[in-house]
Amino acid sequence: MIDGFGRSIDYLRISVTDRCNLRCVYCMPPEGVEWMDHEEMLSYEEIIRLCSLFAQVGIRKVRLTGGEPLARRDLPELVRGIHAIDGIESIALTTNGLLLQEQLPALLEAGLTAVNLSLDTLDRAQYAAITRRDALDQALSGLYAALDAPGLRVKLNCVPMGENDAQLVPLADLAREHDLAVRYIELMPIGLGGSLPRRTEEEVRAMLEAAFGPMTPCDESLGAGPGHYFTIPGFCGKIGFISAMTHQFCDGCNRVRLTATGFLKTCLQYETGRDLRTLLRDGSGDEVLLEAIRSAILHKPAQHHFLDATGRREDERHNMHQIGG
Repeated sequence: MIDGFGRSIDYLRISVTDRCNLRCVYCMPPEGVEWMDHEEMLSYEEIIRLCSLFAQVGIRKVRLTGGEPLARRDLPELVRGIHAIDGIESIALTTNGLLLQEQLPALLEAGLTAVNLSLDTLDRAQYAAITRRDALDQALSGLYAALDAPGLRVKLNCVPMGENDAQLVPLADLAREHDLAVRYIELMPIGLGGSLPRRTEEEVRAMLEAAFGPMTPCDESLGAGPGHYFTIPGFCGKIGFISAMTHQFCDGCNRVRLTATGFLKTCLQYETGRDLRTLLRDGSGDEVLLEAIRSAILHKPAQHHFLDATGRREDERHNMHQIGG
């Protein structure tokens, strides 16, 4: 599938739930949120049907997100169903890791190929402050279970926020002994993220090079997304950056998103897209759904405008747990 700006769209992120067992400061307010009713969320059967249609228009890579995707029951069954679709080449999972150690064997057996684990600090007190849960031990158990799984691609995602500056180097040091990519993701001004401080790629890179020495750019592709990577002498793994704010990568964007309620989002910045759930539940045939998907992708926006402080009426107003990041 080629969009209106000539970009090849082959990557679909699917949010399977808005529920999460953490309450991260950039994702949810301290008073909590009102969860959507289960009936509002797409069933696994509906997701698998849509995935088969997306595969017909060129989607090759699928990532399951939340909320926390492992908070939804029987996720391996969804992985198994997607894995059976002709054309799907990889199925990845983004998780906070708390439930990963227990569920990983079933996920691997079902066809999971990669895990991205979100972790902003290795300091227990700071972890509790950022996530509002004392659960660092469970997150680390999930991380090390993933690292021990043969053939599983593992990445660690960290959001630099200023307050976790002292932890950016210890997190990077995990890539010294382990074959994983430690990635630093610039905080985007969506939902609660708009009110928090952020560190730029240049600031983080300066901290890391002060600790480890110069980093060398790496041309190797490490997945479906927009990350770019560096090597450090003596490290088994790599250091990566996803820098939507300071190094806009919209001209090469290859992804669209499906929310837990079945809304096809073609850009993280905007609320615009297409409601596929209504079409599904109104009994629409495959050709109607395929045309809706093609039309939405064809009209995918050229780029985000996160640095435009004035905002626009079509800007996304939901928090990250509701749209899948």
